[in-house]
Amino acid sequence: MTDDLRTELTPSLDLCRRLVAGAEQEALRQGRPMGIAVVDRAGQLLMAVRMDGATPAALTLAVDKAFTAAAFDAPTDAWSEVTRPGGADWGLTSALGGRVVILPGGLPLRAGGRLVGGIGVSGAAPPIDLICAAAGLRAGAGPLDEPKS
Repeated sequence: MTDDLRTELTPSLDLCRRLVAGAEQEALRQGRPMGIAVVDRAGQLLMAVRMDGATPAALTLAVDKAFTAAAFDAPTDAWSEVTRPGGADWGLTSALGGRVVILPGGLPLRAGGRLVGGIGVSGAAPPIDLICAAAGLRAGAGPLDEPKS
């Protein structure tokens, strides 16, 4: 192998299942049906689930939260202040075909400090979405880095 080629890490199907199951268990504990999505580092969908009773919009938002977390290697709510009217990144939410979501509930997935994907959860109040996404990320402990507080 040469320095001109790179090997990228991608979450396995088994890891995606654990991430989704962790988020789903927390959503059930919270009594909120959710949309849950996992993407690779390029934002390509690996797994998506719409729990019974979750709205179709919840799944769409979950996919876009996961995409945003992977695209920017940051939690989705990291952009909430700078994207307000007059902020340095005002208008960011219309970038990338409107897929950028700045609401809590999207977290990057890292392994060994390297971005490998994102998880997104939607369907409840934003703080609950974030709690469920973090529970999913904790369910991926082992191959994935611990979430940053």
